[in-house]
Amino acid sequence: PVDQAVICVPVPGVEAAVRDSIAKGVRAIQVMTAGFAEIDAQGRALQERIASMCRDAGVRLLGPNSLGLLNVPTRFFSTFSTALNGLKPQPGPIALATQSGAFGSATYGMASLRGLGFSKIVATGNEADVDVAECIDYLAEDPETRIICAALESCRDGDRLRRALCKAAQAGKPVLIMKVGRTEVGAAGASTHTGSLAGNDVVYDTVFAECGAWRPQSIEEMLDIAYAFSIRPSLPVNAEIGIVTGSGGIGVLMADEAGERNMALPPLPPAGREAALALLPFAVASNPLDMTAQVTSVPQGVSRTVATMLEHTSWSTIFAYLAHVGLSPARFASTQEELIAVARRHPDRTLVLVMLSTPEVNRALEAEGIVVFEDPSRAVRAMAALATLAKRSKLLALPGPVGEAAFGKVSLADVDTEDGAKRALAAAGLPVLPEQLCTSAAACAEAARSMGFPVVAKIVSPDIAHKTEVGGVMLNLQDADAVSLAYDELIARARRAKPQARLEGVLVAPMLRGGVEVILGIHRDPTFGPMVMYGSGGTAVELFQDVAFASAPLTRERALQLLERVRSTRLLRGWRGAPACDEAALVKALLKLSEFAAAHAQQIESVDINPLVVRTEGAACLDAVITLRATAGESTGPAHGH
Repeated sequence: PVDQAVICVPVPGVEAAVRDSIAKGVRAIQVMTAGFAEIDAQGRALQERIASMCRDAGVRLLGPNSLGLLNVPTRFFSTFSTALNGLKPQPGPIALATQSGAFGSATYGMASLRGLGFSKIVATGNEADVDVAECIDYLAEDPETRIICAALESCRDGDRLRRALCKAAQAGKPVLIMKVGRTEVGAAGASTHTGSLAGNDVVYDTVFAECGAWRPQSIEEMLDIAYAFSIRPSLPVNAEIGIVTGSGGIGVLMADEAGERNMALPPLPPAGREAALALLPFAVASNPLDMTAQVTSVPQGVSRTVATMLEHTSWSTIFAYLAHVGLSPARFASTQEELIAVARRHPDRTLVLVMLSTPEVNRALEAEGIVVFEDPSRAVRAMAALATLAKRSKLLALPGPVGEAAFGKVSLADVDTEDGAKRALAAAGLPVLPEQLCTSAAACAEAARSMGFPVVAKIVSPDIAHKTEVGGVMLNLQDADAVSLAYDELIARARRAKPQARLEGVLVAPMLRGGVEVILGIHRDPTFGPMVMYGSGGTAVELFQDVAFASAPLTRERALQLLERVRSTRLLRGWRGAPACDEAALVKALLKLSEFAAAHAQQIESVDINPLVVRTEGAACLDAVITLRATAGESTGPAHGH
């Protein structure tokens, strides 16, 4: 019986080889051969035929265009990677799942040279069947895996990836996932390399964070984090750190890095400060704690200082910068044993030594759960990532079934104008002013009188995308005569600028003053579905880009988290003496918008509410655009603009 068939024949022979393998009863097929969907339409068609054959037979397919897989503990290396000519991966707690085989071999090659060990390594290639998300799901249950490294060029099933990432986080297995195609140039490269489009990069960042994963910026960073966790396989209990250093400059460098990574450096408590000064009267007893070079004159000075910081704080991680003492194993031996003893007395804390040292010194320290880095900045970045992962693991946006029946649906029959869009949003529970669509000057004047002056008048047409570009908005109209004239003027301007436009009338609305303008929106990502956007509103939203995204639908807790990720949220809280705005009304609007998006996920392409004005009491949508998804042979765009 054959467990797995490895197919590496030229393209014309692959289909027959797959058919023969299925006939033989093989349950797993790996196709190393390239030349399929990543090349052209003909290759894609062949790939789909092979995948269909395997699917119908209940056979799992890895590839095509796959560099293979490695089960390191069993020494099963089903790969043609020439990296194995010069290195031999060793067993360990790190798993790797990647679309790109070259990325995979580069990563485990670099890791092996650093002495890091692996459980499983899989290169999924074109992912006709098995994809990276499914690998992560499998590795979340693999007893030999404690931390998962992954790399994506694209993702065809966003919900499956969400579930896999959350499953790993719940299992206490951090996922470090790189997504290439961050820039437009990179995204174009990914499209031609894998035969599938790269998704919206900001959305990938959002989903990774919501599902408890970390996105490294380089292979080096990914391996630094994996290394630290493999030595201390538990996430930090908090984001508070202490720094002990013999160099003031290095201490400041590490403190700067910590600040940029949202790590807290609390002041040393009074009792700890007194104990540190009693031991080292010449020290700068703060955090960072600068022992100065005179520490060498104090018996057991380094280890006793580290112990003092551990004993008088609850900070999860203590960094000790020790320069290059580890390059002299004989001289360092006594300090090494003292530090190991200190670490054993505090098994729930992480001790990170930053120093140059020999491999033998490193191995002895690492065997006791002490992390060793050469570079201070990389040390802080790695531990900051683990602290962030700990926080994210407690705030998972667990995916669940979201059907259209989960929330109330409203009619989308006439959302191609501002008036229609607002009526749909109002039916969904969003705050909309008492506006009136008028088809005559007299009707406009009467509507304005009924709602009170001043008012705003805006042209309404499904064919005018940007009202301001045709002079289609008139503000601060103070009386009935001004409103009547505004009606005639708006109609005339629209006809001059867009003679063929369908004009439905003029929208009259109360003129609001005060409050803070924000933008709310929905973006339908092709991979992950509807995403809620919130940020600083107004005409400069594209300039400042102070916005954040979250998956729909939101919970109240996740809506509050979304507010905290936007800098301008502080304007809502009484900035420089201004009155505080009604955040509860904003949160309610976010929740209702996210429910609206989830209920109409198959119909809506985007929603743009800019601005939503948040006032001291309540909020109001002042402008709205709803764009529906295009159907076959049709094209849709925004119904109107701002």
